[in-house]
Amino acid sequence: MREKVLQFLQKEIDLEHIPGAVISVSYGGKTVMEEAIGYRSVYPNKLPMSLDTVFDLASLTKIVATLPSILKLIDNGEIRLDDPISHFLPKFGQNGKEKITIRHLLTHTSGLPAHKSYYAENFSRNKIIETIFAEELDHSPDQKVVYSDLGLIMLYKVIEKVTTQPFEQFTEEQLFKPLNMLCCGYNPSFSRERYAATEYSEKLNEYKCGVVHDENTEAMGGISGHAGLFSTIKDLQNYAKMIENGGEFEGKQILSNVALALSKQNHTPFDTEYRGLGWVVKGQKLPACGDLFSSRSYGHTGFTGTSIWFDPDIDLHVILLTNRVHYGRQPHILRLRPRLHNIIRSYC
Repeated sequence: MREKVLQFLQKEIDLEHIPGAVISVSYGGKTVMEEAIGYRSVYPNKLPMSLDTVFDLASLTKIVATLPSILKLIDNGEIRLDDPISHFLPKFGQNGKEKITIRHLLTHTSGLPAHKSYYAENFSRNKIIETIFAEELDHSPDQKVVYSDLGLIMLYKVIEKVTTQPFEQFTEEQLFKPLNMLCCGYNPSFSRERYAATEYSEKLNEYKCGVVHDENTEAMGGISGHAGLFSTIKDLQNYAKMIENGGEFEGKQILSNVALALSKQNHTPFDTEYRGLGWVVKGQKLPACGDLFSSRSYGHTGFTGTSIWFDPDIDLHVILLTNRVHYGRQPHILRLRPRLHNIIRSYC
């Protein structure tokens, strides 16, 4: 498997679909592959990828930071899935949003717009929050799945309201430290050479290294529930072990098994895109996990070129970290991921 996977990734590197990658494959509870290939930076200088490269996780933030924070608050009796967002953030309860719940935001069934380029208006963090409070819905809740960053921005504010802590502090204390995720967090301060470079920024007049790629998150000071998290393959391996082990990591119960089990169920059977709580569940619509993962598979992807997918039927998970946006926003990653997962699953 190792040689086949590396050959596949090298071909994608040669085609300039990705500059490089770090990949980890765990099967039967054991890491069977852990490799770095290609480059963490091509422009302005070529720098080799390494296992300790720090990646902008993009939307993996949703399931590595925001989802476990919500599940922890459910475990602690602080919130419930069907609590309306307006219970915590009263200003959100306008323009038809009064009955939108935590469950709606986690499953992307709230009816909120998919995306708004608030950064283009030079909005501050507070202005972005206030603008989402006043947004109108594109459609009624529970009608269909429309992937919305706006909903995850609201969830991080709910978490701050309930915990009375800054989101980055809560996640560090309650998740990353207990999981021994030493390089995981927001607004990291490693040396520039540690990062997988992302896209060129005209504002910065250089390629982003350690500055969040997502423009709205950048406008929010680098911290949000939908993007902003940075991490390494080692840290994500610890996270994945906790997810697979029913919330337990090295003798510590980080999350309850029942909360995790609930998060992995399909909560949107009415749509062709299946959604758990936070998770994408393998469904009928172009699964990133490919053709061969089982129907109970779940995972998530990130716009910068990251992904993590689990197949519980055979105790398999695959973590892929790339910085494909270093070359721009061409959609090559959309075919790369499923084909890579097909190769891996054919050997397991």
